[in-house]
Amino acid sequence: MSETQIHSVGLIGLGALGVLFGERLLSGGAKLTVIADEARAARCRREGVTCNGRPVSFDIATPAQARPVDLLIFATKAGGLSVAMETAAAFVGEKTLLLSVLNGVSSEEAIAARFGAERVLYCTAQGMDAVKVGPALTYDHSGQIVLGEREPGPVSARVQAVADFLNAHGVKAEPVEDMLRRQWGKLMLNVGVNQAVMVFEGDYGTVQRPGRPREVMLGAMREAQAVAALEGYPISDAEFDAWVALVDSLSPAGKPSMRQDGEAHRRSEVELFAGEIVRRAQRHGLDVPVNRWLLDTVRAMEAAY
Repeated sequence: MSETQIHSVGLIGLGALGVLFGERLLSGGAKLTVIADEARAARCRREGVTCNGRPVSFDIATPAQARPVDLLIFATKAGGLSVAMETAAAFVGEKTLLLSVLNGVSSEEAIAARFGAERVLYCTAQGMDAVKVGPALTYDHSGQIVLGEREPGPVSARVQAVADFLNAHGVKAEPVEDMLRRQWGKLMLNVGVNQAVMVFEGDYGTVQRPGRPREVMLGAMREAQAVAALEGYPISDAEFDAWVALVDSLSPAGKPSMRQDGEAHRRSEVELFAGEIVRRAQRHGLDVPVNRWLLDTVRAMEAAY
């Protein structure tokens, strides 16, 4: 993989991020294949997909139609990742690079264990306010992908190549030298905004104005900031403020994916958020009461479905 050239991209997962990035890539002229098993492919072809009111005509391929791609993007929910990896396996060729836009800080490890760490780039997807109801996606802000290598250091040629490809085809991408620390910043954001909006059954506007939901969001983020520092990925107060400013810039009517899961009575990613913070904090002897409360509250909400 010494010389990286990206000409084709595969995408598995047509949730909010999958449709958002897929539509951007397709509109930008990318050679895009949406990967799905037979049942999901049939459903997508039958129901169709729309983005901001416009139909999106994805080229959908099943494992039986597999052809290797240069870049493979995983955009499933965490609970569906293991199945998605097997569905997409036949699309992974000798030089395929793998990118996960899943939340949390663990999906890359799972993908590396299945396909090899040398194929995996690390990233976060941030700044979007996409809402998906059935096959219909709406958004005001398309956000960006921040990507890099696992180990800190100068931006590698392959990271730059992927960033250049994404930027040239409608997806804003920023290559960085400290990707894991950036992932911890995004986790800090998710721990606050996603969980607060779900627990208080609101939208971004709920945490953009003063009140109890915003206090919970900020408290959960401060705890995550403390855990990140103990894990070796310090997040400055200036960066903390920048993440909060990002929340405040989103459409007030938008909703994070976790809230959308709650509305649909699906299992959320609470174990990737509060669960991850609580478990890591315990290893460091740190108390994180806001995240403990969020974890207990979301578990109780989901038990009542």
